[in-house]
Amino acid sequence: MSTLELPKNLPRFELGNGNRVLVIEDEDLIREMLVLALEEEGYEVTAAVDGQTAWGYLYTPDSNPERCQFDLIVLDLMLPQVNGLDICRLLRHQGNTVPILILSAKGSETDRVLGLEVGADDYLTKPFSMRELVARCRALLRRQRLNGSPEPQVLQFGDIILYPQECRVMVRSEEVNLSPKEFRLLELFMSYPRRVWSREQLLEQIWGHDFVGDSKTIDVHIRWLREKLERDPSQPDYIITVRGFGYRLG
Repeated sequence: MSTLELPKNLPRFELGNGNRVLVIEDEDLIREMLVLALEEEGYEVTAAVDGQTAWGYLYTPDSNPERCQFDLIVLDLMLPQVNGLDICRLLRHQGNTVPILILSAKGSETDRVLGLEVGADDYLTKPFSMRELVARCRALLRRQRLNGSPEPQVLQFGDIILYPQECRVMVRSEEVNLSPKEFRLLELFMSYPRRVWSREQLLEQIWGHDFVGDSKTIDVHIRWLREKLERDPSQPDYIITVRGFGYRLG
């Protein structure tokens, strides 16, 4: 079994404010499906094909600390170079409390117990449905937030400042009144600046899976938001239409 040498002066792990997911999976098809499914949920996904690459994302003594900030790790056990159990064990040894969801073709009780005992938070046996995987990821992220991960106090983009806990928005130093749906749309955009969202993704994120109606309701709410945020709603600076795809902030 290969070993992993720890770099000196490791930075302490800090939970990010967004939903950043690290997927560590060596099988190309499974990795691509995981990335697609999680990105469709609005998560920012980084993928690694082996344990050594993953460790480089988690602990890098360079000038880019953002690389080691993840809110969730989806970890395959059977990896080249460094296996998943070693990664899990090393993360916990270094005080990293990020939630870890293990994926494995080994589904015996002994294997599951071993995975959980070395520090994993959940264990999913292959083959699995993407719907179940996404649901487990949501549950782990929700549990982490409830256990004390701080919510962002302020989101800012240009002249817009959003206070999530106060449900309050300032635009060019003046408070604007938004409906609940408008506020949640803006909060989603500001949480993922420049990420393009399709109408279907926005409906799912804000209105939910069970929404029954026309996707043009998104266009209506975008128009209302622009009227409240933009200097010239007909030539928006903030909420931009990406033709053929959807909308993005900035």
